[in-house]
Amino acid sequence: MKLAGSIFLNTHFLPLTTTTPKLLFLPLPNPNPKPKHSLIPISITFTRLASSNPNPNPISYGPSLHKGTAPTLQHLQNDSLLLLREDAFTRVFHLSALRVPSAYCSALETRLRGHLLNWPRIRNIARVPGDDIDPDLASLVNSGESGEEGHVSLQRRIYGQAEGDGDVLSPVLYREKLARTFNSRGFVKFRNLAKISRPPKRKKKKEEEEEVKVERRTGKNVFATVEVVEEDDGGGGILGNLVEEEFGREKWRGSTRLLLLDERYAGGGIQDLPEAIKAVLKEYAEKSINLTFELVRCKLTLFYDYWQMNEILEVILPDGVVVPSAFETVGHIAHLNLREEHLPYKTLIAKVVLDKNKPKIQTVVNKIDSIHNEYRTMQLEVLAGNHSLVTTVVENGIRFQVDLATVYWNSRLATERQRLLSGFTRKDVVCDVFSGVGPLAISAAKIVKHVFANDLNPFAVEYLERNSVLNKLERKIEVFNMDGRRFIKSMYASDKGHSITQVVMNLPNEAAEFLDAFRGIYKERPKDTECTLPMIHLYGFSKAQDPEFDFHERIRIALLEVAVNVEMRRVRLVAPGKWMLCASFVLPRSVAFANTATDT
Repeated sequence: MKLAGSIFLNTHFLPLTTTTPKLLFLPLPNPNPKPKHSLIPISITFTRLASSNPNPNPISYGPSLHKGTAPTLQHLQNDSLLLLREDAFTRVFHLSALRVPSAYCSALETRLRGHLLNWPRIRNIARVPGDDIDPDLASLVNSGESGEEGHVSLQRRIYGQAEGDGDVLSPVLYREKLARTFNSRGFVKFRNLAKISRPPKRKKKKEEEEEVKVERRTGKNVFATVEVVEEDDGGGGILGNLVEEEFGREKWRGSTRLLLLDERYAGGGIQDLPEAIKAVLKEYAEKSINLTFELVRCKLTLFYDYWQMNEILEVILPDGVVVPSAFETVGHIAHLNLREEHLPYKTLIAKVVLDKNKPKIQTVVNKIDSIHNEYRTMQLEVLAGNHSLVTTVVENGIRFQVDLATVYWNSRLATERQRLLSGFTRKDVVCDVFSGVGPLAISAAKIVKHVFANDLNPFAVEYLERNSVLNKLERKIEVFNMDGRRFIKSMYASDKGHSITQVVMNLPNEAAEFLDAFRGIYKERPKDTECTLPMIHLYGFSKAQDPEFDFHERIRIALLEVAVNVEMRRVRLVAPGKWMLCASFVLPRSVAFANTATDT
């Protein structure tokens, strides 16, 4: 059922009175002989719609998948595979809006800010579909009896179809025609005319497979549409359709906009609007004799692209299941660590993660097992996207090629690596015992004098050499493929170890066990010999109640030295109660010159 009425605001009479649905511009009788003022009509039309929200406890404010008209969730479940269509997340909300001339839109938005829709990612100003004609072109559009001929003529002129049949070309096409007729001398004088006048090329739209996208989502990055509810009033009255297909009606002249009102005003009439809105409209009505406002019912449609990842997963996952909200990004790969309760829905979760992070994310993987092998490679399962695990990562302005199937990479340690780099100088010589593909070694090569990088994984060493060449730093890096303990002893057995000032040991599971390789590295020298003692940066895990004390004890036991001055730092919490720590200390002189023959 559609209800319609007209409200007239008098410049001398404050109360609003309801009359028949006609647009009249008549002055009210005034006993006082004052200058006459024309009435400014405010036309109101709205439709009473039954609520289709099945949720008995809807979200109190803001858009939600639990509100609005929710289509039936269509899914196909086959064992652990769950496929879901995107159109199942389309939601329709019925709102009220003020249709106003576009010239007054910005000022009214400021004045009515507290009463307008304030939903995230949704503008409270919407265009009226089909009513975005420029007022300056009204004379062209209104030509002809019904306006249709003028509209067609305008379209033909804009798109260049009017040449040769008597109609005048649009200014842009006319300038382009002139540019084509200029000789070489003319182009020298107007060398930018052809470039400026040429309309941009139109890109061919890709055919959408889903019918919903073809019908509604025709624009670029369109995740919401606003439509005016149009219903036939049966009587052919003047307040029938608010959006006219034909131009030239006397009711609206020029383009208009919709000011979406707050959702608490949806379904109400003019009498339900607050006095603040009425006062603002009355104030603007006094300024012009041809100013018209209209209260209309709108339909706001939010598509799948509007909803964020956590909003969709909250609806899909059963109650009580924690929504996975974080993942590690490695190039174009999203690395998930799903819990056991998430595994039945892993394909669906991966699809949502992929859709909501395109085009940056092209592959979604899940770690299916802990790191137990000596190469520190992870067992990954590809859940969505392409199956390529070879990607390029940019960190600190340096590019790294990584294959997650054969090497280890942790983007969450980028901040920690940057902290270490900030302590290096041009005089330093760095020894990276467990370098991997070189995130620290290659970055340090841009700062320090020289870098010795080693890793046991031959695939990591291959990518380490490749990344060194990729970043043009191969002359400052020496690459080794050895066991960590053997690498340390070999370096200090040669002359290369004498220049090392910084040693990085980032193998948290067992790096502390390799400290015994530093005992007696200078045992062949006299104890009073001047030598460079390296600063060691050791990483490790601890689940103890006092992780710093626990890690310090393990260092002292590995070095067989009680007096070790260690600077301890917590890097991050990798699991509940499990900390990753970094211990930085200068190798004690007593350890470097220790006699290993007496060690038991």
